[in-house]
Amino acid sequence: MGNSQTGKLRRNFHQACWDEPMIYEMSSPGVRGILVPEAEQEIKDKAGDVTKKIPEFMRREEESDLPEVSQKHVLMHYKHLAQETMGSNITNDISEGTCTMKYNPRINEVLVKEPKFSELHPLQDEDTVQGILEIYYRMEQMFCEITGMDRATFQPGGGNHAVYNAASVVRAYHEANGEGEQRDEIITTIYSHPCNAASPDTAGYKVITIYPDESGFPDIEAIREAASERTAAIFMTNPEDIGLYNPRADEIVKIIKDVGGLCYYDQANANAFLGIARARDAGFDMCHFNVHKTLGTPHGCSGPGNGAFACTEELAKFLPKPTVEYDGSKYYLNYNRPNSYGKVRDFYGTAGVVLRAYAWIRAMGAEGLRETSEVSVINNNYLYEKLIKEIPDLDYCYSDNGHRRQEQVRYTWEKLKEKTGIGTTEIHDRVADYGVQHYWESHEPWVIPEPMTLEPCETYSKDDLDEYIELLKQITKEAYENPDMLKNAPHRAATAKRNDESSLNDPDKWALTWRAYLRKHGKN
Repeated sequence: MGNSQTGKLRRNFHQACWDEPMIYEMSSPGVRGILVPEAEQEIKDKAGDVTKKIPEFMRREEESDLPEVSQKHVLMHYKHLAQETMGSNITNDISEGTCTMKYNPRINEVLVKEPKFSELHPLQDEDTVQGILEIYYRMEQMFCEITGMDRATFQPGGGNHAVYNAASVVRAYHEANGEGEQRDEIITTIYSHPCNAASPDTAGYKVITIYPDESGFPDIEAIREAASERTAAIFMTNPEDIGLYNPRADEIVKIIKDVGGLCYYDQANANAFLGIARARDAGFDMCHFNVHKTLGTPHGCSGPGNGAFACTEELAKFLPKPTVEYDGSKYYLNYNRPNSYGKVRDFYGTAGVVLRAYAWIRAMGAEGLRETSEVSVINNNYLYEKLIKEIPDLDYCYSDNGHRRQEQVRYTWEKLKEKTGIGTTEIHDRVADYGVQHYWESHEPWVIPEPMTLEPCETYSKDDLDEYIELLKQITKEAYENPDMLKNAPHRAATAKRNDESSLNDPDKWALTWRAYLRKHGKN
């Protein structure tokens, strides 16, 4: 996809900025979006008092606390919010490293809006949902082919869920072998996704984090020292979030298996090897993909995502129930799984995401999946070769280790910061003034100083890459000539500054709903 404007920056971009209140703050007593017509007397006479037909325990004791807003103003409100958002399909968003923000084909959106799919209900009888069960069944077969594993589940709601699911499978496996209490440690690496540590911790495991050696790879000797009869498993991302593909993964697998542990492969960075390398072939027992990004579906980001988890036959009996089976004439949900650890969420995954991913894989084919990775790696290497050559004060982590990066790179603005006082936060904010989505810096705490993580997946053209290069060159020039411009950025975006992020670690300040906000601010 080309945009025929090589290297051209959108200098006159100005995002719509509305002083938009929350919809609850727009509420006016008595205002309605739709006035439901009164039933005609003939209908009333025939139907009687329908409210009495509702079981008493299901009747509201008081009116629902919904915002009272007209239909026109509801439409205006959400249009305004949309105009203040840089969606991943309408901007040059190379910047979302380790989240693989790729284009989502519109035809797949049309597919999931078909009433035959969109009006299904998860509590329908199996005989009436044979189509979507077949999609799940076939999707599992394709996913096993992609990963090399024997069975898979799409029940987890995202990557974190999939990792938590993995920790649950690990526990069930060791408990079945009489080692549940003994094996209470899970090893991970510092450049793995944080959920590789957080989810096992939530599941009750002690987590041991391995730091890198001088080349940036997980320290093999530290892993060897950490592995013991207490090791339940290792959870590792590969390529790690800095873009390095670990060529010694099989050696790590052997260390863990020699002490009786299991090996879990976080494949959320699968754009580096999709259709090329498989977790099973490297000796891993389990793995997961983030369906909602690797396989061409909308990114979850706390929304409706989906995590796909696969494992060997040895672990399959512990998978969450139900699984989708086929008896030769009918697809069905199998709850008769006595060794299953239970469930990780309601129902069976996010069907709309699974259907989009199924359509995307079918459209790509095996050759297309491989091409996805090859183009992603080529794009990434083109971008970083040009950036490092043309921006002298930009560097990337472990630049002297001699290993070529895969689908993403973690850069560092440390040199620029020392010279100008401008670091990654200011550059991150200034990017939005050019109509480009803010880039992602790094998981916290930062191990690489002043980080910037870019991932130009297969979606982007050479023109897109050149535009992004020109963008960073222009902002670097501004850092020397007018640093205050960057310190006060963004100037033309809807949001001026990020909120105080310390509140994210303070439960007393969380307010996930409007009612919670009112309670915490004494307004209710």
